[in-house]
Amino acid sequence: MNFYSIRELRTDTKAICENIRSNGEAIITNNGKPAVLMLNISEDDFEPMLQAVRQAKAMIAFNSMRRKAADAGFMTDEEIESEISAARKERRERRQV
Repeated sequence: MNFYSIRELRTDTKAICENIRSNGEAIITNNGKPAVLMLNISEDDFEPMLQAVRQAKAMIAFNSMRRKAADAGFMTDEEIESEISAARKERRERRQV
């Protein structure tokens, strides 16, 4: 994977785009840190690629939220399952009355 600075992108956009067409992807950096992921896509692949990127971003956000919740001492998966089971049991018992 190739890395380019924002300055390089400004001054040599055409060459960078050609490189992305050849290699498939590139990272654009800002002050030495990754800032933008550029991907080569075809017209036919546009929608599936966009959907895949959005799905990946959502999964990353979800995992980050789970990690923060665990670090904050929130409920574990087992505790959540236990609460769900108790609520379902209570609902079944109310229906039987």
